[in-house]
Amino acid sequence: MTDGVIMKKQQQIIFWLCSVAAFLALLHFLSEIMLPFIVGMAIAYILDPVADWLERKRITRTLATTLILFTFFIFAAAIFTMLFPLLQRQVVELFALFPRVIETLRLEIFPWLMDVFEDLPPDTLNNIRSAAKEFAGGGLQLMSKFASNILSSGMAFFNLLSLILITPVVAFYLLRDWDLITEKIDSWLPRRAASIIREQLSAINQTLAAFVRGQLYVCLILGIIYGASLTIVGLNSGLLLGLGAGLISFIPYFGAAVGLAAGLIIAFFQFSDWLPLLLVASIFTIGQTIESYILTPRLVGEGIGLHPVWIIFALLSGGSLFGFTGVLLAVPIAAIIGVLGRFLISRYLKSPLYDDSLSSS
Repeated sequence: MTDGVIMKKQQQIIFWLCSVAAFLALLHFLSEIMLPFIVGMAIAYILDPVADWLERKRITRTLATTLILFTFFIFAAAIFTMLFPLLQRQVVELFALFPRVIETLRLEIFPWLMDVFEDLPPDTLNNIRSAAKEFAGGGLQLMSKFASNILSSGMAFFNLLSLILITPVVAFYLLRDWDLITEKIDSWLPRRAASIIREQLSAINQTLAAFVRGQLYVCLILGIIYGASLTIVGLNSGLLLGLGAGLISFIPYFGAAVGLAAGLIIAFFQFSDWLPLLLVASIFTIGQTIESYILTPRLVGEGIGLHPVWIIFALLSGGSLFGFTGVLLAVPIAAIIGVLGRFLISRYLKSPLYDDSLSSS
């Protein structure tokens, strides 16, 4: 390999590294306003196969986009309108349970703790008091920071309004021009490496489609199963808890764990016997089993190359670096890194860096 070719490859590597760094920096500085654009892009990506199917039925892309998005948003608004009064009432029921929680703590938990503390040495009690004060202070700081982050990163009124108004517009134009955008990006690819890049982009698309669309179906099904089952058991705020646990099930095992813990706490203070607690535990155990052995293998697929630990790490890293916008982008970026990582490893295994004998052949 001549010096000129090596220099050209080094220049290409530097160019792409600088491009990625610039993109991440831009994403960091604009993360607070990117939410409606990312949500609109996600909607367009999910609904693009439907638009392609309608195009094959000789319906124009603009008309297909209009029909799809109109149906999508009307359906979403109808579901929200039907569920909002019920969920609002369940939130009220959940807060109405707090006095009973406080009464139970006062009459049962605190006397038991006092009995335990009476047998402890004074030095140990002082250490416990100081640790409790530090924990309480840290908790208040964490709560205030969390509240300020919510108000500044997507849940403030202006950002919520922009999400409602801008997302449909972004989704419409991206869905209508999706094929044109992909063709334009394809025309920008380096000609010599275009076929390799297309192959990797196809693998990324297959991974994303399998995970995002499949996981969406899994979350919806689990939300319905959890919500209906907890409602039948008679758990206060069962529908709210079940839907919430289902919707956060895109984080592996997290939805079932949070739902189980919250369900057991509510059932403990709501009921006076152990049967409801066993039923709540059974619901989430059965739901997690159905997800692991039926829903995920059939709807998501086991060969997508996204390990649960990698997904959890990506979500936590994205949230830490870019807030809620980073959480939304975590899985796509994880899929891209996973595909490119496997490609680079395959190249490395075929190179002299791995096997010296290859340099002589």
